[in-house]
Amino acid sequence: MKLNELEPALGSKTAPKRVGRGIGSGLGKTCGSGHKGQKARSGGTVKPGFEGGQMPIQRRLPKYGFTSRKSLTHEKVRSAELAKVDAEVVTLETLKDAGLVKKTTKSVKIYLCGELNKAVAVQSNAQLLVSKGAKESIVAAGGSVTTEEAQVA
Repeated sequence: MKLNELEPALGSKTAPKRVGRGIGSGLGKTCGSGHKGQKARSGGTVKPGFEGGQMPIQRRLPKYGFTSRKSLTHEKVRSAELAKVDAEVVTLETLKDAGLVKKTTKSVKIYLCGELNKAVAVQSNAQLLVSKGAKESIVAAGGSVTTEEAQVA
């Protein structure tokens, strides 16, 4: 076998349409475009999705999906990840400094997931919430959870 002897498999390549080559070709005269109408004219095409003026399907069907604005500023932290925080008291700012949450985060919830081997003190408030299971695991590891009450002006 040589490079100049290579050929595609029989039937894998079809010959291109040769339009306008006489009546015997089957594609003479109108070249497969039929008589009259927009698609028979030169440059005549309709945009994708156009249904002849009927309301197109992409506009008939309802939009779906929803992105909560809260999800853009709210995050969750596993209780096992609290061991990565070097500060004595875990707050929203110390979680940001440790790289556990984004800098743009405004509220965090700590939930129970995994083993906590380090005693940590968590200062809970409206921006930093702790689930019941996470609270129990923090206390069991020798840590503490204190709650700040919101001050009414």
